[in-house]
Amino acid sequence: MSSATPVPSVRTARRLPLAGALRLGRPSDIWFKPALSVVASVAPPGLLLVALGRLDLALYTMAGSLCALYAHNRPYAARARALAGVVLGMLGGLAVALVAASLTGNAVVLVTVGAVLAAVQKALCDATRIGPPGNVVLTFVSSASLFAPQTLGQVPGHLAPAAAAGAWAWLVGMAPALIRPHGPERRATAHALDAAAAYAATAAARTGPGADDDGHTGPGTDDGNTGARSVGYAAVQSAWQSLLSTGNRPSDGRRALDRLVVRAEVALAAPAEADPERLRAWARTLRGTGPVPAVDDPRTDASDLLGPAAERATPRRTLWGALAPLTPLAVRTALGCALAGYASLALGIGRPYWALVTAAALYQANLTLTWSRAVQRVVGNLAGVLLFAAVAPVAHLGPLALVLCCLAFSFGAEALISRNYWLGSVCVTPLALLVTEFAGPQRTGALVTERAADTLVGALVGFVAALAVTNRRAGDRVARCLTAIDRAREAAARALADPQAAPAVLEAARRDLAAALVDLRAAADAASGEWWQRALPEERVVLAEQSGHRTLAATVRRQGLLPTSPGTGTDTDTEDVRP
Repeated sequence: MSSATPVPSVRTARRLPLAGALRLGRPSDIWFKPALSVVASVAPPGLLLVALGRLDLALYTMAGSLCALYAHNRPYAARARALAGVVLGMLGGLAVALVAASLTGNAVVLVTVGAVLAAVQKALCDATRIGPPGNVVLTFVSSASLFAPQTLGQVPGHLAPAAAAGAWAWLVGMAPALIRPHGPERRATAHALDAAAAYAATAAARTGPGADDDGHTGPGTDDGNTGARSVGYAAVQSAWQSLLSTGNRPSDGRRALDRLVVRAEVALAAPAEADPERLRAWARTLRGTGPVPAVDDPRTDASDLLGPAAERATPRRTLWGALAPLTPLAVRTALGCALAGYASLALGIGRPYWALVTAAALYQANLTLTWSRAVQRVVGNLAGVLLFAAVAPVAHLGPLALVLCCLAFSFGAEALISRNYWLGSVCVTPLALLVTEFAGPQRTGALVTERAADTLVGALVGFVAALAVTNRRAGDRVARCLTAIDRAREAAARALADPQAAPAVLEAARRDLAAALVDLRAAADAASGEWWQRALPEERVVLAEQSGHRTLAATVRRQGLLPTSPGTGTDTDTEDVRP
């Protein structure tokens, strides 16, 4: 166990980022996939409704079509399950909203129902790690439907087109499997290799006074590249999870991907001995359509790569176990959405669900990220209403023009949002405004004014609610992760000290320690952006990470994944990591 004593850090005054929140990043590797998928999912139902003269039902078909935005990074076996869950979740939220709308016209009651739905959707999306766009699309659908005039007898007729469009969205999401059935896991492996190469590329700079032969600095120091190393291990863990989700009977191609992920793990554990260019070359090949690069595995039994040890790297969590830590975020969402909707009603703006959705979109892993999202939402929405005002005359030319404008903005939103949330919001906002016109043309000036006002109200009230609901559990999670690191490192050190330790035991110890390090970094990052809590043991976190990574490097050498470096024998490695 680490002998480091927790040292309370002194909190400095927080600086709220502005320019940084709006800085553009690189587009996602697969930005075109969700962009094309949403167009392919929205277009057939929308054009069919235009031909039938029933564009008033487009709100419901749009609800199902937007499910095509989800799960693009998942292997197809896992994607099938995830998309089915999204469609069912969307239908469940829509059903509750439509029934509530048919039973009461009281706006306060409807806002309350919408806030509770938003909190449930937020908690479930985070607990299941469904990924972008998360709860925002589901909350938009359910909140808008709360204020659609409805009778109880109409509910089945409105759910039916949503279900049909959802089924079509499922088919659209699964269609790429016919062309490139192993594309998602290849991309996940390529991302792990690139992340490992980025970390390994700095090994020479880190090797110097106070550094060992693997490029790791000594206790109490910081190698200046913790972020890159953490990104690398997170990418490797994601790659393993992606590969495991493809099934328990790996093919030859899957085994080749397994070996490449091991190469990425090895590069992270011993970056000074890795070849970044070779790692990047493998990644480039994987992003193409050629065969998976063949990589020799120095171990005699390569089939053990994904044995029980790999399964332990992705522990199965119960739904309740995943939901419990999210209670503060769920409370924030419920309170913020409710207060935003009530404030909109009190101001007489007229469309409280816009303020509710704005608040729901703000809440991220911590308050610092929530602030950044608030800035992005306001900037993007205000620019978006101006874009809507310019495009509205074209959309008003007829139903076909309206649907085509929606398709254009759907594509633009998904093409741009990976660069920065605010840039995607510039297209999302006019799309949301055009959806309100499916039932009939609206006055452009009134829509622009109401949307701008609701954006400001929702962002302000939502962020104040986030300040009011503290998340003390963030610090508790860091403490639990530190304990888990100590246990995982002790287990690895015992395995290293045992000359008779079985290869499976070493593999399990290495995977458990790597997973614990990823969890610790995620918990520390989340807690460092949370306000109004006790100081974090930052020095102990750094020491735990450094000692854990040295233990990983020693384990890699013991497993025979690397030749022993000159001057670093097995005895030295074992001594360096014993508890």
